[in-house]
Amino acid sequence: MTDDLHIDGRNEKMDFEREDLGARPILIFLTSLIIGCVLVALVLKGLYMYLDAYENRRQPVESPLVHETSTDTRTVEPGAVKKFPQPRLEKDETTEINSFRMQEEQTLNSYGWVDQQAGVVRIPIDRAMALLAQRGLPTRPQAGAVPPSEVNVTKEAAHKSDTSGMPAKKK
Repeated sequence: MTDDLHIDGRNEKMDFEREDLGARPILIFLTSLIIGCVLVALVLKGLYMYLDAYENRRQPVESPLVHETSTDTRTVEPGAVKKFPQPRLEKDETTEINSFRMQEEQTLNSYGWVDQQAGVVRIPIDRAMALLAQRGLPTRPQAGAVPPSEVNVTKEAAHKSDTSGMPAKKK
């Protein structure tokens, strides 16, 4: 083991790399990277300008009956938005959804007419749930069972009250 060590205490086989990366190659790489990014940006800007000019040339010719002064059909005046059919794009999504939710909450938690001529009303959802819990769900008659009607209810009541076939009760 002492053979591997030199007089100054260092091992020849274990030594650090003498050639470190200099500043010049790093600067050359960064400069070429910046130049490449600028070239790509210029090429894309030129491509977009070409495509925009190409699209402008291919715009349809406007009818002479149209009285608008705008030649670009891609721009819309603010007043013309009301002419578009529903659904339209939203201008302020947060405000519009909040007002919609408030309107829905008010509808779910208030009394009101749905169809006054037909006598259909709406009740708050909490009240509807309480009534449903109290009365239960409506059920359909079983197959083969006679649905309740005025005639059937009357026949049943008459049959139950008929005492002609029974012996008289002794007092």
